[in-house]
Amino acid sequence: MERQETYRLLIEHEIKHLEEHARFLETKNYTQHGGITVYEHCINVAFMSCKIADKYHLDVNYLSLIRGALLHDYFLYDWHEKNPAHSPHGFKHPRFALDNARQDCSLTAMEENIILRHMFPLTPAFPAYKESWIVSLADKICASAEMYQNYKQRLFASASAK
Repeated sequence: MERQETYRLLIEHEIKHLEEHARFLETKNYTQHGGITVYEHCINVAFMSCKIADKYHLDVNYLSLIRGALLHDYFLYDWHEKNPAHSPHGFKHPRFALDNARQDCSLTAMEENIILRHMFPLTPAFPAYKESWIVSLADKICASAEMYQNYKQRLFASASAK
């Protein structure tokens, strides 16, 4: 079986597990970047993380890599709404995501570190595992692509309105 098919099956299995045994479906209720939901973003990050590990032939724990990626933004609130408890979101949401994930899932130390450290270097503590570094990088790649797609859609919409 092709490696990408293996990741796809692992990711789909973990999504199904989280949908059945956690509040993962709630992430569909929150927008992350542009028109992308937190749910879609986390799945994108899981796929990108696997692609990075595969491309560079990194020996990683794929299950923890995928679970950490799927749960890295498990903060379960609308960060676009002004709420002093969540502000500044970029600094605080990894802790909220970890707390929610701990309530709903049994996590390994690696998975906890992936969730808590995915905003490096915005949050200054270094990721402890290569899987944490990979998810942090994948998150930035996906967020940039998602924001660019949103910018491009808005740009073309405003140009066509003229």
